[in-house]
Order: sequence, then structure tokens, then C-alpha cells
Amino acid sequence: MEPLNRDPYLWQKAKARAKFKSHLVVYLVINTGFWVIWALTDQGRDGLVPWPVWAGAFWGLGLAMNGLAAYGGLSEPQRTQREYERLLREQDGRNSVPQA
Repeated sequence: MEPLNRDPYLWQKAKARAKFKSHLVVYLVINTGFWVIWALTDQGRDGLVPWPVWAGAFWGLGLAMNGLAAYGGLSEPQRTQREYERLLREQDGRNSVPQA
């Protein structure tokens, strides 16, 4: 059962982080499998870059962006929340300044 009085901002942040963690596990498992397949089947070994590097690099780039969004504040709700808080501080600053 979900609590009814949770903070929506924190709930979104928790969901984004949980999604990132599950994505990270899938990335590690699948890429480990790619490397095992490559090691067991690649007989050429001609000095070229192993094909799992490309899969890991491009998928890893997407995963890194996902992690930055979840933990680094790059997601739209987090940016919106920070901007809203900044505007509140500006408004409070104007209201507390005595006018001549």
C-alpha cells in the first residue's frame, strides 16, 4: 500500500533512481554476456576493436545520461523544481527589502 502523503518531487526522484539502477543491472548482465560470446566465438583476433566495445560504448552513453538525469539533476522535473525555488527566493527577497 502506498502512503498518501508523500512528496511528489521526492517520489519522482525515487522512481528515476530505481529505474536507473535496474537499467544498470541489465546493462552489466547483457554486456557481460556479449563479452563472453565474443571470447568464445571470435577466432579471428586480428587486432581490430572487439565488437562488444561498440555495444557497450553506445549503450553506456545512454545509461550515463540516464544516471545524470536521476542523480545529477538533469531531469526536467528537477530543473523545474530548482527554478521554482529560485523564483520563490527572488520573490521573498523583493518582499523583505524595505522600500524608500
